[in-house]
Amino acid sequence: MRAPSDSVSATYLEDANDDDPLKFLPKGFLERTKEKGLILASWAPQVEILKQDSVGGFLSHCGWNSILESIQVGVPIVAWPLFAEQAMNAVMLSDGLKVAIRLKFEDDEIVEKEEIAKVVKCLMEGEEGKEMRDRMKNLQDSAEKALKDDGSSIEILSQLATQLENFGGI
Repeated sequence: MRAPSDSVSATYLEDANDDDPLKFLPKGFLERTKEKGLILASWAPQVEILKQDSVGGFLSHCGWNSILESIQVGVPIVAWPLFAEQAMNAVMLSDGLKVAIRLKFEDDEIVEKEEIAKVVKCLMEGEEGKEMRDRMKNLQDSAEKALKDDGSSIEILSQLATQLENFGGI
C-alpha cells in the first residue's frame, strides 16, 4: 500500500521518509482488518503473491515487469495504466492477447468503484474471464517452454553472448 499522492509523475515510486507510512488509513483500520488481509507499507513480494491459488486476477498498472510476472504465473489482468508505455501495454493485453480487461475512466480520470466491481466480477465469474484465464494459461505454458534449457529465450541469449564474445565485448 502506498500513501496517496497528488503527483502524477513517477515520484509516487519513491519511499516515504515517514515514521508511519500508513498514517493516512482510517483510525483502527489495521486492527479491524488484521484477520481479513495483510497491509504492507512498502514493496510486496509480487510474484509470491500472484502464485497463491486464491489469486484469480491482478489489478495492474501494466508495467512490463508486472506483465511478465503475471504471465509467469498465469494470472489474468485488470488493466489500470498510469503513465508512459502502460496504456499501450494495456491495449496489447486486452485487445491483442485478450488476457486483460481494461478499466474505463471518467473524463477526469477517476475510476468509479462500480467500474472496478464490474470488471472484477467479469474476470472472476463471467465467460469472458474464463476465456482470459485459458489464454493466460497458454501464455504461461509458452513462457515456461521459452525459459527451459533448450528454450527459445535461452537459445537467443546464448547467441547474443557468443556474438558479444566474438566482438570482444565479454
